[in-house]
Amino acid sequence: MQDGIAELKAALPAGAWTQDIDIIAPHLTEWRDKYFGQTPIMLTPRSTQEVSDAVRICAKHKLPIVPQGGNTGLVGGQTPQNEVLLSLKKMTAIREVNPTSNAMIVEAGATVQAVHDAADTANRKFPMLIASQGSCTVGGILSTNAGGNHVLKYGTTKELVFGVEVVLPSGEIFNGLTSLRKDNTGYDLNRLFLGAEGTLGIITAASLKLFPKPGFVQRALLAVESATIAVALLDTLRAGGQLAMFEVMPAIGYRAVVDNIDSAKDPFDARHPWYVLVDWEVGSEAEGAALAENLLGKAFEANLIRDAVIAQSDTQAIQLLNIREHMSAGQKFLGGSIKHDITVPIDKIPEFFALADAAVEAVVPGSRPVGFGHFGDGNIHYNIAQPEGADRETFLANWDALSQPIFDICDELGGSISAEHGIGIMKREDLAARADPVKMSLLRSIKAALDPDRIMNPRVMV
Repeated sequence: MQDGIAELKAALPAGAWTQDIDIIAPHLTEWRDKYFGQTPIMLTPRSTQEVSDAVRICAKHKLPIVPQGGNTGLVGGQTPQNEVLLSLKKMTAIREVNPTSNAMIVEAGATVQAVHDAADTANRKFPMLIASQGSCTVGGILSTNAGGNHVLKYGTTKELVFGVEVVLPSGEIFNGLTSLRKDNTGYDLNRLFLGAEGTLGIITAASLKLFPKPGFVQRALLAVESATIAVALLDTLRAGGQLAMFEVMPAIGYRAVVDNIDSAKDPFDARHPWYVLVDWEVGSEAEGAALAENLLGKAFEANLIRDAVIAQSDTQAIQLLNIREHMSAGQKFLGGSIKHDITVPIDKIPEFFALADAAVEAVVPGSRPVGFGHFGDGNIHYNIAQPEGADRETFLANWDALSQPIFDICDELGGSISAEHGIGIMKREDLAARADPVKMSLLRSIKAALDPDRIMNPRVMV
């Protein structure tokens, strides 16, 4: 390892690496303080060529590498355990914005917010709406196939990409950057690296899909009786195909936010069991008002909603979104939290809650489920807060004991143990135990073919 590190330091510019522990320290802890890491050196390349040079040296010395974007991952995939840490934080360029092709080429270290801003300047929209968009990076969301709040209309990250530029484990550069919407020349190699969590190569840039900006976004916050009612409400509100967001929150999570986060205020006079935040993308403000009045009127008549607040200004729309965006931060006020990112068929969501809540109570009586998220595509962030007054660390020791029955229920209902946060190291053994054996064999074969020496994020996924 020391020979390899010495060669890295000699070959790369002085600003492209560091062994300063104070600079490296923030990159070794994820925001929940669940994973802590260590590394002998952090590389901070400023170009694809510098990434390629670094990887070639690591391949020569068989030095394992952990790539890192904004360090917002939740399954431990970006935290090194004595591997070389390669941060893309200096590769932030917006290389090209093409409104005619509705495409944008950006480097992997650019934040999602920076992509939003660049698209907006060109009167276009990049539809990845995610709470951490100010800090999460393009490379990170591609590597985990993040979803976000607008998956209902636009799909996950995989659907928002034309192609990628990747440094392979050999150091070679695969250039898949394109804006072509049709290309039938062989395997779709670009998609191979999406959701791969850095195990097959390091994404250094991407060609992203842009969309016309909607004339107006009509936002509303609705109060409903139950998760079952929320699922029934979805069908009414997506009539016409203009529904872009359908986010559901239980009272416990909602109250944790509005009672503790200064920027999130409860717009309702009364308390309710569940809440639904919706966006419709329409042509004009008048069209949005008419659509909301029509569809919410039908929902009231069908006894699907108890109350509704329709955003009357951009400021109020932001305030309503803030409640949803602070769901993770709000839960810190509930104490220890065991978190799951799962998906089930939409029609199975009520059944999932009934089974999961009962299973949690059986394992740790008094635990408080906080199931929220993207009900429009079946993705539930099923978090479990500690019993009131319980010791945090004692409760968190039940992580595996509470996770296994949840995963069993997902399997039973035809769901997935990972919806948008990836596998990382947290769910690696669960994937191996639960996935179809043929699928696991294919995953391992692809890994072996592209990375025979297992230097790319070797502890992650497979």
